[in-house]
Amino acid sequence: MLHLLLAVIYLSFISLGLPDALLGSAWPSMYGEFNVPVSCAGVISTIIAVGTVISSLQSDRLTRALGAGKVTAISVGATAAAIFGFSVSHSFWALCLWAVPYGLGAGSVDAALNNYVALHYASRHMSWLHCMWGVGASVGPYIMGYALTGGGGWNMGYRYIALMQVALTLALLLSLPLWKAPAAGGTGAEERSQPLTLGRIFRIPGVKAVMAAFFCYCALEQTTGLWASSYLVLQKGVPAETAASFASLFFIGITVGRALSGFLTMKLNDAQMIRLGEGIIGVGAAAFLLPLGEYAALGGLILIGLGCAPIYPCIIHGTPEHFGADKSQAIIGVQMASAYAGNCLMPPLFGLIATHIHVALFPFYLLAILIVMAVMHEALVGATGRRGGQITVKD
Repeated sequence: MLHLLLAVIYLSFISLGLPDALLGSAWPSMYGEFNVPVSCAGVISTIIAVGTVISSLQSDRLTRALGAGKVTAISVGATAAAIFGFSVSHSFWALCLWAVPYGLGAGSVDAALNNYVALHYASRHMSWLHCMWGVGASVGPYIMGYALTGGGGWNMGYRYIALMQVALTLALLLSLPLWKAPAAGGTGAEERSQPLTLGRIFRIPGVKAVMAAFFCYCALEQTTGLWASSYLVLQKGVPAETAASFASLFFIGITVGRALSGFLTMKLNDAQMIRLGEGIIGVGAAAFLLPLGEYAALGGLILIGLGCAPIYPCIIHGTPEHFGADKSQAIIGVQMASAYAGNCLMPPLFGLIATHIHVALFPFYLLAILIVMAVMHEALVGATGRRGGQITVKD
């Protein structure tokens, strides 16, 4: 039965990725219909991000009250309703309204699922599950492209994804009895009856360090994804079409790297995997500075993607060990909030730097973020001493 539940969780991670790139792929076909500037995509994405941060911070309270299975089912259902709402919207303000449940659903399910897997399954599953998120994030734009080229329009693209989310919601509802089975695994997660307040969370040794590390990781990943093509075109003289294909290799590197990381975790622990990833990112960012033309930059992008691959899942998986199973849900919630803050704040900051100083600072910006992340991770290890007891996991 545990393997059946694991299959449902894998499908859930694919589902998490499906909507993530939809707005970006559909917006060129949408904004003219709503008679708004192209920049208004930022308004919608900001609403989604704020909702995600709020629900992430409330994930401990919700999961403690309802359980991980119900939170996941409700959140996916809310996301399905929001995506369907997008598909029938005829005004920009309707999109903004539906963006609220879109974000609220995404944050809760992300934190609840990640904590459940961290508590009950081995580290390799965390890497492979996040690889499945990459599969979903890659498939979403293809579905939207199929709808657009087939004459169905962006509305039908959103509707296809909504129907897939509805099917997953039904599967999650049917799987609810399975979520109770691993709870007797002796993790100790049930020992604390009251959710932790933010004040108490921030006073736990190591929490501020892990939040900063997570902030930096997501800042580095999002900045690379957003600005790599511009850097290649403006600084390296790479043609725009070539730069776009190069930038896609970064995301391919993350997805392939997470598949490989699952096997490496059988030999290396979470802290070692994070250090390995940081080292590979450093080599990749330094490659941008080599006077070897576009091929060095291409290799650098692939290396940064491969280096990013283990960091996000391994930070999450190590949370119960660092802080204890009884606190992990609350701390993963604030980690997710930090991650979304990094996503929102740091890429636009580099945009200002590129505009008012020079885009050539791109690799130095990445290296600066990387150094802070590495320092914060080591501060986390030092502050917690990897304490938290032994976490029972399933294969």
